[in-house]
Amino acid sequence: MGVSLYYTARRTTPLTDAELAAVGQVVDTCNTNAPFSQEAEGLYLYDRLEPGTVLDGSTKLPGVDDRAIPSLVHWLAAVTSLRNAVPDADWTFTLDDYEIDWDDRTGYHLLGLTD
Repeated sequence: MGVSLYYTARRTTPLTDAELAAVGQVVDTCNTNAPFSQEAEGLYLYDRLEPGTVLDGSTKLPGVDDRAIPSLVHWLAAVTSLRNAVPDADWTFTLDDYEIDWDDRTGYHLLGLTD
């Protein structure tokens, strides 16, 4: 049991070779250093992209237990690194059915959830 974090980057121009290398480095580093990594957990990129999409992927997070929060922190750090690798794209993130909003001053917010 767990949740999936999905991420998509859209822009009009494809990724450059430097951006592709930076994205590959983020994925490799993330998967090498993943806390409590299991076979189903990891940072994945999708090969088939919709028109206008330059990067699309997901990661599996563990369920609600002592591994969930450290893994969530790790994966959010990873997608932040992806966001920095392709900074001029229009990024969207969702955690299962919840969209994750990004604010440059305060970081990530799960829309639709209240305190």
